[in-house]
Amino acid sequence: MEESKEKLTDYSAKSYFDKLDKYWRAANYLSIGQIYLKDNPLLDRPIVASDIKVHPIGHWGTISGQNFIYAHLNRIINKYDVHMCYIEGPGHGGQVMVSNSYLDGSYSEIYPDFPQDRQGMQRLFKHFSWPGGFASHAAPETPGSIHEGGELGYSIAHGVGAILDNPDQIAAVVIGDGEAETGPLATAWHANHFINPIHDGAILPIVYINGYKLSNPTLFSRTSDEDLRKYFEGLGWAPYFVAGSDPQIMHPAMAAALDQAIEQIIRIQKNARENDDPAMPHWPVIIFRSPKGWTGPKFWEGKPVEDSFRSHQIPIPVDQQHLEHVDELVRWLKSYHPEELFRADGSPVSEVASIPPKGRKRMSVNPITNGGIDPRPLRLPDHRGYAIDIKAHGSQTAQDMIVFGSYVRDLIRLNPTNFRVFGPDETASNRLTPVFETSSRQWLGRIDEPRDEFVAPAGRILDAQLSEHQAEGWFEGYILTGRHGFFASYEAFLRVVDSMITQYFKWLRKSSELTWRRSSPSLNLIASSTVFQQDHNGYTHQDPGLLTHLAEKKQEYIREYLPADANTLLAVAAKVFKSSDKINLVVASKHPRPQWFSMDEATELVDTGLGIIDWASTDQGTEPDIVIASAGTEPTLECLAAIQLLHRTFSEMKIRFVNVVDLLKLRTPKKSSRGLSNEAFDHYFTRDRPVLFAFHGYEGLIESLFYGRHNRNLTVHGYRENGDITTPFDMRVLNHLDRFHLAKAAVLMQPRCAEKRDAFIARMDHAIARHNRYIREEGDDLPEVLEWKWTPLK
Repeated sequence: MEESKEKLTDYSAKSYFDKLDKYWRAANYLSIGQIYLKDNPLLDRPIVASDIKVHPIGHWGTISGQNFIYAHLNRIINKYDVHMCYIEGPGHGGQVMVSNSYLDGSYSEIYPDFPQDRQGMQRLFKHFSWPGGFASHAAPETPGSIHEGGELGYSIAHGVGAILDNPDQIAAVVIGDGEAETGPLATAWHANHFINPIHDGAILPIVYINGYKLSNPTLFSRTSDEDLRKYFEGLGWAPYFVAGSDPQIMHPAMAAALDQAIEQIIRIQKNARENDDPAMPHWPVIIFRSPKGWTGPKFWEGKPVEDSFRSHQIPIPVDQQHLEHVDELVRWLKSYHPEELFRADGSPVSEVASIPPKGRKRMSVNPITNGGIDPRPLRLPDHRGYAIDIKAHGSQTAQDMIVFGSYVRDLIRLNPTNFRVFGPDETASNRLTPVFETSSRQWLGRIDEPRDEFVAPAGRILDAQLSEHQAEGWFEGYILTGRHGFFASYEAFLRVVDSMITQYFKWLRKSSELTWRRSSPSLNLIASSTVFQQDHNGYTHQDPGLLTHLAEKKQEYIREYLPADANTLLAVAAKVFKSSDKINLVVASKHPRPQWFSMDEATELVDTGLGIIDWASTDQGTEPDIVIASAGTEPTLECLAAIQLLHRTFSEMKIRFVNVVDLLKLRTPKKSSRGLSNEAFDHYFTRDRPVLFAFHGYEGLIESLFYGRHNRNLTVHGYRENGDITTPFDMRVLNHLDRFHLAKAAVLMQPRCAEKRDAFIARMDHAIARHNRYIREEGDDLPEVLEWKWTPLK
């Protein structure tokens, strides 16, 4: 039987480190070539202007150190036969993952136009930061990447999300010391409280301290090892330090530190799994110090470049139009001795090619980074089994999120290893408490009973850290590696992570253009604690703007649902959990609300996106005098109350009531392939009759959705940035989304109502004035509002 590679290779021998050094030099050479060169990749002829890019673009400062780390992680995978992925945190260092995937052969496998030869290397160099080429940071086009390098701070969060429920995986997370200064990354060190060593994999954080950001020193670089040790040990980590600039010293030092770290991970997991011991361990963290711009130019014009901020981007000022210093560039490139690293045909020499792992063990093609290890669709409970049996429209009261929580409870039961709930300590507040009947929050910190509730070392709910950034980052990492879930948060504080969601959208869009990228389950966002029901929070908690923010993105990837009751929310859930490659925003109520639609009605509403509600309309299928439309829980409630007020006084008024659930179905087909045709749009909203639209968000979004349609006779009542700590109904009054203001607006659109209009408006104004007096005296809404019930129109 063939001996194992471990027995055949001495991974601590000088001869091995010599090969490792060659591999590192090859990766550095490729990385510099990508910045500067367009041709002449092996420099085997005199360089000319056409060999240089017109505008070299890229970053050098972190590249050499990251290539060093990547080379040593290859060694670790081979020595210990572990499964590992690489998450690049230091921002614009895209050539690291490109260079290393090119050296291990996977880049050429995925992109056959970039073979491991002279022509392939030339194409590789030209296409970096090039129109029609690939990005200067880790991106979907980069093999092995699940982490978009555009916005800093989320590398640990994405790594944790990737290894949850993946017990055999290690995410090597390289953290730039500038990135380490961001709020989300600083907060992410608490992730060790949420990684279960029995059921989850491990992350290996590597803090890459190179001294400088764009133009300032970094905090960690000016912090002593003693203080860093105290800092990380205080956070529950076991730090290992590697520092220096001499490769002959650094190779064995890095190997020793990584050996200790991996062996510690293996010991932790072995003990936990053999002894069923989920106690929170002290996971290792590597603190790696090397100069910024390591192995690059030492000085330029008398000023330090290596080990200074000046190495951050383009260390030598050379471009196609400015060749004065091209000899210095060539001297730098040749310092890596490319003739020792590549054959004459451009392929890597055998010593270089021997370093990367083989097959799926290569970090660039680890299945976890492309759709997951074992991606499976969810087993969905029948949402109809949780439906409220509607006896009469509006006659029953329920809390939509509690009903939804019962559905999620059983969703967890059916999917015990590939579904999780994420959020920032708001699961209970958002009335998802039924989920605790089947699962606790995952929490490996100290548990104090009986004071603590629903916390345990293993659980399917991750909401025990009060950080939107961490919960969203975990969720992104989880679904990008093939699993399912949702992120629930207060509506206003989803805005805390709207830039993260934007970054995810950009990832999603670019991934969809790559035939080799597998689909991912959708990013499902549940917004609760909404703007029009802020009964104990103030103005700070009032912002429905994520609806507008996401609607600005490309329509193929965004869905926005505003279910008005529990059955509609259930029908929406059944739809979004089946979807893939989407961002689904669901705005849902957690407070007691009248229930309007049977499950059949709700399902039809969700399937079509909107519907004419016959039982709340008086047009009898004829041309209406006015269309009243709603999107959202409170807008629907207030519209129905307004319709009732109008009908009692103006029984002759022909009202058509339209409820919109799938908001972006209102887009014109010119802007969305799934948008309503003009004929269908006119069916709901007519060609010219006045439309009064009560909307949960900012009014401009609805106005934009009506743009380009026949009917421009539109008035929108939505959130007008009027807020306070006040009663729920007063939030609607402040923004003219209440029944009284809506009824007034409707009457003002009807010239034929002039005879009774003034008296009606006076009654509405009187009701509003009475409301204002009452809440200031009693601290609660009017009884006629709290006790209001829908009665059938006659």
